[in-house]
Amino acid sequence: MTDEAFQRPPDSAPFALVRLLQDFTLEANRYVDTAGGRNDMHRTDLNALAVIMRHTAKGLVVTPGILRKELNLSSPATTALIDRLDQSGHVIRERLGPDRRQVQLRMTPKAFQDGSAMFMPLSRHMGTAMADFTPAELELVTRFMTVMVDATVAARKEASDAGPASPASPTRPRR
Repeated sequence: MTDEAFQRPPDSAPFALVRLLQDFTLEANRYVDTAGGRNDMHRTDLNALAVIMRHTAKGLVVTPGILRKELNLSSPATTALIDRLDQSGHVIRERLGPDRRQVQLRMTPKAFQDGSAMFMPLSRHMGTAMADFTPAELELVTRFMTVMVDATVAARKEASDAGPASPASPTRPRR
């Protein structure tokens, strides 16, 4: 492979800032793995709880299908995940609709308590780190992080749709 394959496109973001975002993502993932491991929870379990919490906060019903789609899991993997969360006391299944066939997933108070305990150290350290910034600086960073999340979602969608391949990887045929 040539050095050319490792060149950044001319319109790419400042390398140092992208590297910091990658470092933040890596450290956040390490924290989740460590905190989850200490509580016998997989990263997927914690991601599932985050999905349920986010949808519930918007007033939306969370079904196994939504969880499967959001986490990109197979149906059997989704069932195993929900079974783990149910057995650990973090999620309950509720039947909805006139025929009660639709299943809604709801977090339990135990899930909120355990989540709070797991993520309190991270929240405390981040709060301390943010205290040195002005409200205007935090507003700017919030706007920046929002567009970075949006850009990451767009890149993920492009990758899942077999969008433009990187110069280093040939385009594979779709199945």
